[in-house]
Amino acid sequence: MKKSLLLFSLLLAINFGIGQTYQDSIVEYQNELNDFYSDEEKSPLTQKDLKKFKGHDFFPIDENFKVVATFERAVNAVPFLMKTTTDRLPTYKVYGVATFQLNGQTLKLNIYQNHRLRETEKYKNHLFLPFTDLTNGNETYGGGRFIDMEIPEGDTIVIDFNKAYNPYCAYNKKYSCPIPPKENNLPVHINAGIKI
Repeated sequence: MKKSLLLFSLLLAINFGIGQTYQDSIVEYQNELNDFYSDEEKSPLTQKDLKKFKGHDFFPIDENFKVVATFERAVNAVPFLMKTTTDRLPTYKVYGVATFQLNGQTLKLNIYQNHRLRETEKYKNHLFLPFTDLTNGNETYGGGRFIDMEIPEGDTIVIDFNKAYNPYCAYNKKYSCPIPPKENNLPVHINAGIKI
């Protein structure tokens, strides 16, 4: 009987995983983001904005903005101080360059690694993708948006712009946020992810 229940539970878990569509996974991500911003203890929102927060505005989910990029790791990358919205200058290095096709155009983005975070167990594989695009200042935050990533095993990396989020500075000026380097200024509209 126990074996039957175990098998049933396993099949249920497998079927649930298979049943979750890409759309579902992004909705889940958006809900988690909204839950985080609704949490009084964790939210970067001001007390005033927290009281009226009903959830973020997102572009419609579009799987065309989930791209598989070729990933070329940087060799002997020189650490540099990334500019922020304050005097803080965190140390980053270019971990690699992602090249991909989007709407018929070939685009490139630098992907960075934070020197301090890579020393921690939790974030040792964390990569950081800050970028700007032609939606900034109109449909999206003027200072650009971010995507969190993990170090890939091979020579490709998935960039999912549907998971693009705003820096905390978009909501609260007390935070110090990285400013996307000019190399990551995309000459296209990225109509995916979070809006203003």
